[in-house]
Amino acid sequence: MATDAPPPSKEERPLPSAEEFSEVQQSAEFAELRRSFRSFAFPLTIAFVSWYLLYVLLSNYAGGFMGTKLFGNINVAFVFGIAQFVTTFLIAWWYSRYAAAKLDPKAEAIKSRMEGGA
Repeated sequence: MATDAPPPSKEERPLPSAEEFSEVQQSAEFAELRRSFRSFAFPLTIAFVSWYLLYVLLSNYAGGFMGTKLFGNINVAFVFGIAQFVTTFLIAWWYSRYAAAKLDPKAEAIKSRMEGGA
């Protein structure tokens, strides 16, 4: 006898087992998601930390250069300092766009499969 009962709500569905999580973690789909994340995050992290360390090192050891006036009371150190903030916001914006385009669809597909929606 068939019933037209609605599918179980999210709260009523059982959670995936540890074996299912392990299986997904070993899948090629999950490996591709990790690779996509790492290929974006690691190089940008290294670049930003290098840029920050350059700023700190120049501030400590190249005071003459950093004190060079560019116009008015604006010197190289001030411009580099402001550039640190700009760089931070640009990286955050870029990552947000990258994640929405590349990472989120892959993660959503894995999540849907794990929750039984696919």
